[in-house]
Amino acid sequence: MEYVINWGRGVDSTAYLVAVLDDLEAHGIDPERTAVITMATGDEWEDTDADAERHILPLLAEKGLRLVQLARAGQPMSAGIDVLDDSRSPKRLIRRGRWALWDEMEANGTVPQQGGVRKCSIRAKGDVGDLWCKENTNGPFRQMIGFNADESGRAVRDRKESKLPLRTGVYPLIDWGWTRKKCEDFLYERLGVRWKKSYCTFCCYPVSMGALPAHLDRMRSFPEVAGRVLRLEYTSTRLNPNSRLFGRRSLLEQFDRARPQDHAVLDAFCAELESCDWAIYHLRRILPASSADPTVRGQALRSVKRLRTGSRAPLSRTVERIGNRPGRRVEHDGVYGSVRTWRRERGAVLPMTEDFIVSAPAFVADKQKKSFEEKWAEATGAPPASIPGT
Repeated sequence: MEYVINWGRGVDSTAYLVAVLDDLEAHGIDPERTAVITMATGDEWEDTDADAERHILPLLAEKGLRLVQLARAGQPMSAGIDVLDDSRSPKRLIRRGRWALWDEMEANGTVPQQGGVRKCSIRAKGDVGDLWCKENTNGPFRQMIGFNADESGRAVRDRKESKLPLRTGVYPLIDWGWTRKKCEDFLYERLGVRWKKSYCTFCCYPVSMGALPAHLDRMRSFPEVAGRVLRLEYTSTRLNPNSRLFGRRSLLEQFDRARPQDHAVLDAFCAELESCDWAIYHLRRILPASSADPTVRGQALRSVKRLRTGSRAPLSRTVERIGNRPGRRVEHDGVYGSVRTWRRERGAVLPMTEDFIVSAPAFVADKQKKSFEEKWAEATGAPPASIPGT
């Protein structure tokens, strides 16, 4: 294997792939010594995959270029990777393997976080591709990556952070001077399609990329998908009021029952909440001071325990009863039915702690580090009290 072509299914990587397929010889591509790899995240938009199946798979088959479809096999990288398909005449794109990033988000009761390195992309795509290359190349090889002409900084980081010493990164769009606009225009001229963005349905970055209006329109086109993502975010915010999909803004607040075009999305969200099991969770959180600077918050510690499962209304009434004690505050979500009882609210000085009981969809797994009880006792001055009424 001397050439590996990364295909992320989005505008940029699809543009260079089509350009290369149009003239393999001019780009130095030998089909017998080349593989195109694509990673199944489990939550790509259906319309992106549909266009890719309709337009790109036939081109790959026509040229006899090998397409290897990959996915992470489990949450720890020690689980390895799954080869979902390996073919020179692919007929369909496989949307997910045994594990997807959604599984991790749902079990943890959280959503992807903005800022810094895009760890979710590294976990679901970068690490998977690196492991396949490591196992399937036995000498120096070139890897084609779809950074466009406005992303030269990403190419610099890619070269610097590569974990494969025999790999040489190749960035054709940068070499050609192709911007995102040029890629979009090329695909439209070549295929007659306005190629859609490739990203997970629950991605947190559309708001930071200035693409939020288009993202919301896409969700309105797929209301069942939107309802599922809203349920993921809603569960996250019930376990952490600050854990919204877009940082200070939530996805849910982008939709309004007063707008007819939002009805289908909100109806799908309500259906998600109605059809799933609910649970009562006990959540404790420690927000410590940083060891390097006591005025700066360090890494938070969290304990989540599921106390019981059942239907939304009776569980929420139970949480409300727990709150009928002096010194406790009860919060009701009168629209969607969750109830939160605060047993301890965070203060204004580090370290801070909080302790509450909440009803929410029953997808979150118990999770607590071994050192948590000791850290909790240090931060609060006493072990946690029992939980009456549950």
